[in-house]
Amino acid sequence: MNSETETLIHEKLSYLESEVTTLRESYLVVNERYSGMLTSMKDMTSTALEAALRSATAAESSASACENAKIAAQKAANQEVVFAAQSAATAASLSSIAASEAAAAAAAAAAAAANAAAHQAEETALHASTEAAAATKRAAVAAATAAKLANETQNIAKDLKE
Repeated sequence: MNSETETLIHEKLSYLESEVTTLRESYLVVNERYSGMLTSMKDMTSTALEAALRSATAAESSASACENAKIAAQKAANQEVVFAAQSAATAASLSSIAASEAAAAAAAAAAAAANAAAHQAEETALHASTEAAAATKRAAVAAATAAKLANETQNIAKDLKE
């Protein structure tokens, strides 16, 4: 091997070494950003799950308020408490609306958790997405119950007024 060939080989090896170093540095930057994004996605998934669970609880509480308003309206048997029955019916209607809003919030949170799970493809994200979907179902059932109770309460108040 002559001196020119050796020099050319050393130059090529130096160039390749430089390229490998550049690629390694780029990989480290990309990997750091990816790790940060995954941490962010996990936090978002956790927050979305908490929002879905709280929304479901709110919807269930609204349904319970509707049930109590219905009971109050049913107990309003004399003319003096008709106003209380009408107020209970109004409260039931407002609780029904709150339950519907909570169900919508739970659905949005569940969608966010599902989206995060799709991007993360990790067991914890998939579990959070499943829990958020279950919370959405709870919220929807509670909202439907609240609406039914609100209607029944309105009917009771209407009957008492007549």
